[in-house]
Amino acid sequence: MTDKQTRRNFLITSVAVAGGITATTAFQQAAKPIVTMPERVLGRTEVKLPIFGLGGAGQTPLSWNGRERDAEAIIQKAWELGIRYFDTAASYGPSEDYLGKVLPPHRSKLFLASKTDKRDRDGAWRELERSLKRLNTDYLDLWQLHHVSFSSELDTIFSASGAIQALEEAIQQKLVRFAGITGHHDPEIIATGLRRYPFHTTLIPVNAADQHHPRPFLPVVMPVAQERNVGVIAMKVPAYGRLFQPGGLAGMQQALGYAMSQPGVHCCVIAAETVSQLENNVKIARAFQPLSEQELAAIAQQTASIWEDTTFFRAWT
Repeated sequence: MTDKQTRRNFLITSVAVAGGITATTAFQQAAKPIVTMPERVLGRTEVKLPIFGLGGAGQTPLSWNGRERDAEAIIQKAWELGIRYFDTAASYGPSEDYLGKVLPPHRSKLFLASKTDKRDRDGAWRELERSLKRLNTDYLDLWQLHHVSFSSELDTIFSASGAIQALEEAIQQKLVRFAGITGHHDPEIIATGLRRYPFHTTLIPVNAADQHHPRPFLPVVMPVAQERNVGVIAMKVPAYGRLFQPGGLAGMQQALGYAMSQPGVHCCVIAAETVSQLENNVKIARAFQPLSEQELAAIAQQTASIWEDTTFFRAWT
């Protein structure tokens, strides 16, 4: 038995013992759940997902210590409402732990994504092993390189001892199904990453204010993503609610409508502070209809005077 086989068998056994679950079938092979939201195929993954997924960070109990009851209520309600895509990261506080307490019974019907911000192979492997145990699962549908911001990071990631080695090994060992790259700092870095490696997905900011930024994401990243049939996942859709300040957008209907009407965007992940907020967001996602170019232009214009305040996350690295 090889070292790789030993590592995979150890992880599967550890998760099964800890959570009382066994290895599950692939997402596409599971019985199709009842989903009332529009669905799209996530790039060349060939996985069809509802357009709305639950984010595990932001201003939400999912990333706050001491809020287990609130977090689990949101996660459980998300499942009941038809959400099948759950996004988290190793660095999101207790988020993986909370998800790992609710989702295992439904694992074969879910698309579960996490992230690592480690740039070296060994560091990434350690985070993957921890993520699998915390999430109480034996595989991730999507493992993403988290908030990649600089060329030097790409050079480290793609080096002989870089994180890409861990990602490829994890896919070979069937601990991970798909590879992704995320970023909210510099669109050129994400586009370069997509050119350097055949990632399956990218998670980038998509909102009405970003187009006013001197370096907007969609014009830079989308042509590369579409050329390679990369699944594009929208984040920062309401910009942590700042898009709804006076002089901005009217509400989530405009924010989600704008993001999901962009050609090439397949789905979005949005966090929820409360169950009622989640229910309202899902209601909006269920009613989504693509907006016209005139409607999109009008929504973008509403953010023209607040774009600097609502793109604050672009400074994060």
